[in-house]
Amino acid sequence: MTLNLLEAVRAEAPGATVLLASSGEVYGPPDALPVEERAPLRPQNPYAVSKATADLLGGLYADAHGLRVVRARAFNHAGPGQSPTYVVSSLARQAARALRDGRSPVPITTGDPSPRRDFTDVRDVVRAYRLLAERAEPGVYNVCSERSTSVAELIEMLGRACGVDVEHSVDPALLRPHEVPEVRGSAARLREATGWHPEIPLERTIADAVEWWKRAPAADVAAGSG
Repeated sequence: MTLNLLEAVRAEAPGATVLLASSGEVYGPPDALPVEERAPLRPQNPYAVSKATADLLGGLYADAHGLRVVRARAFNHAGPGQSPTYVVSSLARQAARALRDGRSPVPITTGDPSPRRDFTDVRDVVRAYRLLAERAEPGVYNVCSERSTSVAELIEMLGRACGVDVEHSVDPALLRPHEVPEVRGSAARLREATGWHPEIPLERTIADAVEWWKRAPAADVAAGSG
């Protein structure tokens, strides 16, 4: 799909700007923190491989054909409406389900709560994409908060956002082998190119995600264990 898009732009609109939404996962386990755009690409799963491939195709078309291709490598982003396969949304759905049932303390189940990731509100991520499309020169730009937060800290924020006590438990079935302890990116290039910085604190992201799940159909909130 990315190849076809780039070919179409090359043939029909060579002066257009193409924003490719890549991912911080293309870097794989970081050699150094924060991760900069010059870090090698070592994708560790099929999704990350697909993103790295599209990313490299964008660089090829910029170099070979002079297209204005901006590659935005977004790290973890979260917000209301996100699938519960992602950690912030999973926590928010569990909290909404417990609050709907009147349970106290609120039970929360996770895998390993110690890994730290770089979370940005999805609304800030979209704003970064727009600024990059409007202002940035062709190239690669990380989109990230530049701070890492553990799952345990997310759970603490969740309790504060809901104003409840939380009872946390670890499900061994959710543990991942070879978990990367910490991922944190550098957004210096993005800031320099656009003036962007994240505006929505993670606490609000979590609170808004809980509110979204509280308004969701009861069957969707109750489905699954996450």
